[in-house]
Amino acid sequence: MKRDDIKKRPMTDTTLKTLEPEDKEYRELDGNGLYFRIKPNGNKSWQLRYKKADGKWSWVGIGTYPAVSGELARKTAQELNKALSKGEDPIITKQEKKQQELEATNSTFEKLAVEWLDGKVNKWTEGTMKRNKGALEKHIFPVMGKRAYKEIKPIEWMNLFKSIQREKGIIEQSNRMRALCQEIYDLAKVTGRIEFNPLEGLHRFLETAKSENMKHVSANELPALLRAIRNYPTRDVSIGLQLLAMLFCRPSELRTALWKEVNLQAAEWTIPAERMKKRREHIIPLPTQAVELLKELKAYSSDSPYLFPSRSSNNSPKSDTVFIMALRRLGYEGRQSPHGFRHIASTTLREKGFNRDHVESALAHVTGGVEGVYNKAAYLNDRKPMMQWWADYLDSLANDEVIVFKKA
Repeated sequence: MKRDDIKKRPMTDTTLKTLEPEDKEYRELDGNGLYFRIKPNGNKSWQLRYKKADGKWSWVGIGTYPAVSGELARKTAQELNKALSKGEDPIITKQEKKQQELEATNSTFEKLAVEWLDGKVNKWTEGTMKRNKGALEKHIFPVMGKRAYKEIKPIEWMNLFKSIQREKGIIEQSNRMRALCQEIYDLAKVTGRIEFNPLEGLHRFLETAKSENMKHVSANELPALLRAIRNYPTRDVSIGLQLLAMLFCRPSELRTALWKEVNLQAAEWTIPAERMKKRREHIIPLPTQAVELLKELKAYSSDSPYLFPSRSSNNSPKSDTVFIMALRRLGYEGRQSPHGFRHIASTTLREKGFNRDHVESALAHVTGGVEGVYNKAAYLNDRKPMMQWWADYLDSLANDEVIVFKKA
């Protein structure tokens, strides 16, 4: 239809649909300041012409046709004309509304948490990211995720964490989630978006659980534990527990270790930064006992890239509970944790006179200050004899030998 053929206004749906474009853009009045715009390429849209407070005429877009029908365009125009009668500028009103919607979207706790998590990508290991993100998605986001973080009151956070502790019984994990959420709010605080962190001081009013992470047997019980580990029926798991005791690395570092990280000829295991808690490459000197165990382990790992491949897939490591369950089956639940071997080694080596810095370096601990600047090969030459001493010491305990070692 040519625009000269329009006979009725407001225009009918047939007119709107069939109105043809011309060489130049043009507008046709529909009524009450509402115009129908047609571009040369055939695109059609709605615009309202209005007079601003300074007396100048301006346009505000209402939407494209046919997404915005004639009926909807006229209704929207009517609402905008009412706003005009009150002295409101529809363009400013529209922009303010859009900004408010944008702020509302970006001001949810989940959006803030995702921003915070993005900042941890290069600081956390993949396992840490998966664990913490999963905890937030499972326990926090369903309740607080879609809410504006500025509007959530401290009492609401306390009630949430108390309910998690009471109903789900995960006291230690709930306290870790509380710490995560507090740090998420810290991001908003240091970037000037809030002045008060609603989780500050909350930890004093939540139940705490004694950490089982570093549970370890006494010195008198250690020989029996070492013998039990050697006799564990699943040989690759037995080797894994022996290596944990001998190398006192973090359980996750050993469980997800790759053969390409191990150099048996040089007797060194180099753990890449992305798998380390502190995101720094770490070298572990391998005593002769560890080299022999790793040679034996190679036969059990088949063609897998992992030292400890999963039963279901050679391309993934064993479950993160494999060493926990093994110690449990040996009767050491609540008495010895996989992580506890680090405490045993640290304490014993210090008691035997080994240099504190050498021990801390072996544990991949990093202290603050200039002296704490980390070097992946720090004290490597000093740590080699220390690691061999420790492996020989464990052998003597497991073999129930009476050997007097020289003081380090």
